[in-house]
Amino acid sequence: MHRRTLLAAALAGTVVTPALASGTARAATPGPSVTRTGTTTLDSQALFFVSYDGLVNNNAFQKNGLLTYKGHQYAAWYTADRNAVVGRRALGSTTWSTVKAGHTLRYDDSHNVISLGVSKTDGRLHLNMDSHSDGFTYVKSVAGLMDDPAGLSWTASRFGAPQSTLDGLAPTSQFTYPQFVATPEGRLQLSYRAGVSGNGRNALAEYDGTRWTALGEWSSSTGTYTSEHGSSTARNMYLHGIDYDRFGRLHSFFTWREQNGAVMCSGGGITNHDTGYVHSDDRGRTWRNDAGTVVGVTGGADKVSVNDAGLVVDPLNPDHSLMNQESQFTDSAGRPHAIISYVPGRFGQCTTDYVADRTRNGRAFHLRRDASGTWRKTEIPVPLNSSQRTKLILDRYDNAYAILPFGRIAGASAASGYTDWKVLFDGSGLNAFGEVVIDETRVAQDGVLSFMYQEKSTGTTPSPLRVADFRLPA
Repeated sequence: MHRRTLLAAALAGTVVTPALASGTARAATPGPSVTRTGTTTLDSQALFFVSYDGLVNNNAFQKNGLLTYKGHQYAAWYTADRNAVVGRRALGSTTWSTVKAGHTLRYDDSHNVISLGVSKTDGRLHLNMDSHSDGFTYVKSVAGLMDDPAGLSWTASRFGAPQSTLDGLAPTSQFTYPQFVATPEGRLQLSYRAGVSGNGRNALAEYDGTRWTALGEWSSSTGTYTSEHGSSTARNMYLHGIDYDRFGRLHSFFTWREQNGAVMCSGGGITNHDTGYVHSDDRGRTWRNDAGTVVGVTGGADKVSVNDAGLVVDPLNPDHSLMNQESQFTDSAGRPHAIISYVPGRFGQCTTDYVADRTRNGRAFHLRRDASGTWRKTEIPVPLNSSQRTKLILDRYDNAYAILPFGRIAGASAASGYTDWKVLFDGSGLNAFGEVVIDETRVAQDGVLSFMYQEKSTGTTPSPLRVADFRLPA
């Protein structure tokens, strides 16, 4: 077993005293709040089918299915006739303009999501879609489209032909989970998994405005993990995300999933275990653990491994149905925060039905590193009532918001040490199926929480796909 880092108890609640400036007390920093400002419809009849307990248009791990750039918001989804489309609207507008991306979804597989990214160096919009352990489809716009939305019409002619490579770069034949992230310099990076569930590696490619370059793989699928039940010699690292903070550090939380089910107490569970954390200060070339020790080099022989010391920031064995690919965010000081969820031990030490047990007894937790470098964890006192994922954002005051399945929103204040979690919006009237897709980019731009959700349906009957907007404290 690798060395584990034990967590301190959850941070005790304290309230920050308003500061004094020039002898006059300033108003107290506002706590978390949401004010619903409207809902717009992307598609009244969007593609609907359930697989892996989720929807292809609303998997929370999409990065980004919804994003904001230079005063306009963009969304991507599949229509009832399986066409991939991209929508655009000016912020504040209720009308979306849509164009077809030239691709139709191949399989009824909810993991074949559409992810969006912007290369700031040349103002292009990039799409990667329809991939689950096989090939992918890639489309990019003309240069400058994102820089001049008012001057350049939103038409299919602004997009290139679909490709099965990244402009000729073929990174792997087993490609899954595309996540675009912009570097501080404006380059665009693409994170993905090479391989399959239980035996895969994380990798990066980078676009500099001229061409794509493969940076290589940075996590390892090899090594031996041993639980109290058995051992496994293959796995993959599932990322909660991959994000730059305001200071240029790249952060990533993760869980491990073992290939061998012998590590579990019951075959009805899931082999996810432990929450780990790594970061990079050189744009994803070198990876370090929480203590700053190098644990992997992208494209090198030394990759981040299950046997590396100092990776685990919240230990948990595979018997509690820990969710993979949940959520992460960084605060104004660059400190990492995450949402993790599982079935706590008070409900038993062995889950036997992953979906049923998480739906019945699953809870979400806020995990963060405080100013002293100590990891803190607080349970969010809202039953999941779902097997699905929760998303996390922080507002300009570092208040935290958990967007739970069905579009419910809970919040906690930075002033309390994130101990005062409460429901701010109960999801009334949304009729959301489950997971939602968050616009992570919009919060900092205009203080609005936007999320995309799809209404419940049955079988393969199409249903409305919408975006809900909530104003955060100004």
